[in-house]
Order: sequence, then C-alpha cells, then structure tokens
Amino acid sequence: MAKTKELSKDTRNKIVDLNQAGKTESAIGKQLGLKKSTVGAIIRKWKTYKTTDNLPRSGAPRKISPRGVKMITRMVSRSPRTTRGDLVDDLQRAGTKVTKPTISNTLRRQGLKSCSARRVPLHKPVHVQSHLKFAREHLDDPEEDWENIIWSDETKIELFGKNSTRRIWKTKNAELHPKNTIPTVKYGGGNIMLWGCFSAKGPGRLIRVKERMNGAMYRESLSENLLSSARALKMKRGWVFQHDNDPKHTARATKEWLRKKHFKVLEWPSQSPDLNPIENLWRELKVCVAQQQPQNITALEEICMEEWAKIPATVCENLVKPYRKRLTSVIANKW
Repeated sequence: MAKTKELSKDTRNKIVDLNQAGKTESAIGKQLGLKKSTVGAIIRKWKTYKTTDNLPRSGAPRKISPRGVKMITRMVSRSPRTTRGDLVDDLQRAGTKVTKPTISNTLRRQGLKSCSARRVPLHKPVHVQSHLKFAREHLDDPEEDWENIIWSDETKIELFGKNSTRRIWKTKNAELHPKNTIPTVKYGGGNIMLWGCFSAKGPGRLIRVKERMNGAMYRESLSENLLSSARALKMKRGWVFQHDNDPKHTARATKEWLRKKHFKVLEWPSQSPDLNPIENLWRELKVCVAQQQPQNITALEEICMEEWAKIPATVCENLVKPYRKRLTSVIANKW
C-alpha cells in the first residue's frame, strides 16, 4: 500500500479548532476535503495527548552514535573515495561494530549516496578559464541554437568491455566536483576507433577509423559523412558543426576546407569532452556493446554499428535540449 501524505501542522490545528467550535467530524471532513476517519484520528490524539505533533516512535536505537555519524560524514566529505569497508574498520576501532549496509543507510540519511566517479579530462588552469569563458558566453543562447548543431567526436571501443570504475560518496549535484571525478587524458590489440556525429534529431553517421587519421583523411571523412548526416537529419539552414581542438581538426588546411564548404564551426574550448553531449552516447554505446560480449574485432564493429543505429531520436533530443544545465554546472563548479 502506498504511503499517504502527512497532513501539515496547520491543517491538524485547524481540525482541532473546528472541533472545539462545535463542528462534527463529518462536517470538518467535508470542509477540509478529508476523510472522516482522518479527522477523527487527529481529534482523538488531541484529546489524549493535548498535541497534534508526531509522537516519538518506538524502535531500536541507531547503531552509530551521533558522534560516529559526524565522524564518517566528515571522512567521506574529505575523501569521497573512502570505501564502506574502511568506515566499518574505523568504527570498529572506535568500539562500534556495524555492517556495510548500515554505513550506506547512515550516509544516505546525511544526503550522501554511492555512485561511480565520473571520468573527466585532466584540466590545467588555462583549460578551466576557457571552459568558464565558453559557458558564460553561451549561457543565454536559446535552446533552438543547440538543437541546430551537429556534434562529433572520436572514441575507442574496447573488445572486452568498459574500463574499470571507482565508486565515491557525493552529495546531490556534486558529480563534477574535482574530488568526485577521475582525471583522464584523451587518447591512450583489442579495440577499434570510431568517428560519429549526432544532433537533437537523432544519430548521424558512424564509421570505423582503421588507420591513424591525419588531416587529409579527416577532411575526406567529413566530405563523405558530414553533409550526408546533415541531410539525413534534415538540419535547418545555417546548422553548425562542432568538433574538438585535435590538431587535424584545427589544421590550416582543414579550416580552409570548412570555410570553402561554407560550414559554420562552433568555437570550442580545449580539453572539454565533458561539454560535448556525444560523450553520453559513447557511454551508452559502450554499455550496450559490453552486454553483447563480442569475441573478435569484426563482431565488435558490427555490434557498434547496430547499436548506434538503434539509438532513438528522443535520447538525442534529451541530451541536447537541457544543454544550458551543462553550462550552469561548469560555472557552479568553476572547472
């Protein structure tokens, strides 16, 4: 049975006032839109205890003392990668024996939950400043502008699943705080390199990059895949192309080629894949591919193409529409 919503203190007091004014339980219920049984329970509590406040409930005392709660909360706030096992050991040394689920429940009541640390690029101060500049300049851009962008990127897909993760304790909306992230450096067998693009209208082309791509190969790839993606996605006139600051992307010849093709390019801050919503699609793609468990590179490529084609347009739209939240998060976390 679903838990019923608790009446406010004002409503409970009003029930008592109306009852003392001579009104019946039925009349009070009709006036306030409540059940007669609910009104009666409040009145009986008042007559018995002279209060409408919630009474102390019976139950076993907390296993962790208030002092212990403060101690473990302080520890995970200072070092989010502290494990439940570490906290169990620390409390046991202090004379309190608890289990890992007790640790989880206690920290959850303090507004902390366990989750995987988000991988983000290793940022230098100059990168932080460029991110903040980009976020502030585009914070008030209309939603339609972000929906008219084709986002692109390259990624590496491992044959045998995702890279390992680290779990952390974090408060709400603090996933991008430096203490709660794992720094990564872009670009580092059993893997393939992919180039893909998408917009708010759905996924664009996805291709495998079989050789180390140089500027000439990149321009040829764009010639074969970018415009065809824009047509397939039915992009509006004046659509904008986004790519990062990889040397082959920023080469003079590439810039000149884009200019001659009359492609508008979004100015992009360095080391900022976290600002590119295609990273979310890569993450989902890798999860789906890992679940399929391909056993060789050929199967890996086929599954990647199949899973990419299955991505619903609504998923893409939901990644782009709230783009302003990404910018707000960058400004709030100052990174």
